[in-house]
Amino acid sequence: MTWDPLDERLPVDEPAYVISVAARLVSLHPQTLRYYERLGLVKPTRTEGRIRLYSRRNIETLRKIARLTDDLGVNLAGVEVIMNMTQRVAELQQELDAQRESAKQEIERLHRRIQYLEEILGSALPQPVINVSATEVPPTEQMGGQGKGRRER
Repeated sequence: MTWDPLDERLPVDEPAYVISVAARLVSLHPQTLRYYERLGLVKPTRTEGRIRLYSRRNIETLRKIARLTDDLGVNLAGVEVIMNMTQRVAELQQELDAQRESAKQEIERLHRRIQYLEEILGSALPQPVINVSATEVPPTEQMGGQGKGRRER
């Protein structure tokens, strides 16, 4: 089994790659990585000795920058706008997901409350009582005899 430099077991934000390795992973010159850092497009971690260490997330960012500039012809100012907007969209999506989950929990809570109140009210309300009495009508009156309350036309 060969070792993958972007091994998924490594935490995404774990600083792990020196600039020369990071540059090879993204097929860019180390000076380009330094320039991107000066522009604020990528922020590698620094050791106490000031050595840059890039994480998997940094490598992914560098690859995205390379795709935007090389494949789509976006200039670095445009890359910055795209990266900021992408980050903002991701933040808004997380916020929306949190609001959706909160609303779902509130709906479930309200359903439980309604059920509880229906149970309480159902046991507290008097049950309707229907009194029925029947009287047998003699057959002669059933067949067309004119009784009280019947009018002729």
